[in-house]
Amino acid sequence: MIDNADFIAELKYKTTEQGGRRTPAISGYRPQLKFDFTEIQTSGKQSFIGIDIVNPGETVLAKITMSSTILYENKLDVGTEFEFREGSIIIGIGKITNIINKSLKIKKAST
Repeated sequence: MIDNADFIAELKYKTTEQGGRRTPAISGYRPQLKFDFTEIQTSGKQSFIGIDIVNPGETVLAKITMSSTILYENKLDVGTEFEFREGSIIIGIGKITNIINKSLKIKKAST
């Protein structure tokens, strides 16, 4: 079940040595999301798919539920990358694999 997720993404957590977290993240974790096209950030709940805990340096698929979507309408697409952060510290990189909330998807020009 997808719940109210906005999209699914592959999340690559940095290792502690790369400046990432020192402790594992538990499903339901809510770091800030930062996309290249704006300086504005929003929190994004990460609900891991198939596991409950992710260690630094691991990669996982997760359902992402953003706390605010209005500024991201018509701006996301499959393949869009984003940083996930704790404050100013980038702890990993995400890549969208599936958009569930269709209002976020970039509108394609009709031909």
